Amino acid sequence: MSYSNQSQTNITVELQYQGFLEIVFFTILTTVTCCVFLFINVTLLFTLRSKPVFCETSRYILLFNLLLADTVLMAESQLMYIIAACKITMTYPLCGFLNMLGYLTNEISPLTLVVMCLERFVAVCYPLRHAAIITVRNTGVAVCVVWAFSSLSVFIQVLLMLKFPFAELESLQMNDFCGKDKMMFDPIAADFEKVYNCFLFVLAGVAIISSYIGVMIAARSASTDKASARKARNTLLLHLVQLGLCLSSTLYNPLLIVIFENLDRPMFLRIQNIIYICTIMLPRCLSALIYGLRDQTIRPVLMYNLCCQRFSPLLSVVQTKAKISKLVT
Repeated sequence: MSYSNQSQTNITVELQYQGFLEIVFFTILTTVTCCVFLFINVTLLFTLRSKPVFCETSRYILLFNLLLADTVLMAESQLMYIIAACKITMTYPLCGFLNMLGYLTNEISPLTLVVMCLERFVAVCYPLRHAAIITVRNTGVAVCVVWAFSSLSVFIQVLLMLKFPFAELESLQMNDFCGKDKMMFDPIAADFEKVYNCFLFVLAGVAIISSYIGVMIAARSASTDKASARKARNTLLLHLVQLGLCLSSTLYNPLLIVIFENLDRPMFLRIQNIIYICTIMLPRCLSALIYGLRDQTIRPVLMYNLCCQRFSPLLSVVQTKAKISKLVT
């Protein structure tokens, strides 16, 4: 009996050790991946503030707002991941703040995409009025409206959270890991989030598709610049793909619930990490990669900031600066 018990104990310890190694491996993997993505995003954010042409052009101002929200959400998500992997608990107020920060930045992305689509629609369908309608001032107002509308949703969520009787708790320290499901004490809060997300993504989808149809109709006109219309059409398709990627993050928790009910814990943890990278992290970096490589004005400045300052013997800094000055002057 003692030998059997000892063998069982050894097997249990070995399984715990393997589980610990898997947690360490996936934590390092996701953290390194997140750091690479954050480096690219932050470099592009710096690039969009390094030249006057980027600070004075509406589409680059909107792109900066989109990237800022995505970067904050990526950093917040990875922080929450590391806290959960390290089995660290926190207080309810801190958990609520982190969840609302992620909720706010997640809602800003689709709304910003709507404004970016409207800007391209005006540029193609009303080219003569574009400079008068899409000004830096009006773009700033649109960005403020996006943040205010998203903040209003967060404010409603906070009010619903405050219905929980915190005064009856012995301590504000949480007994479990921080998560959005741990803060949704009132069923109305979860229902509100579902309804609001559906409304938001339907609104964004209708706006993008309507803008695309408008651009397609304008492209048939003889007075429209065909190259500009084709480029705007491709941009709107890109925005539609981005909206789909933003929507994928809202499927993260439902997917985990379905997987948890059908798989054992070790396999669930492995798949959870893959879903986390594909639905949370990767979509938030694709915007930087796509715009950074696709836009002819951004590309040379971004490549200079990413490479030339560190590997100047391999790349001609003089040629790169010449290209940058030609594009931004």
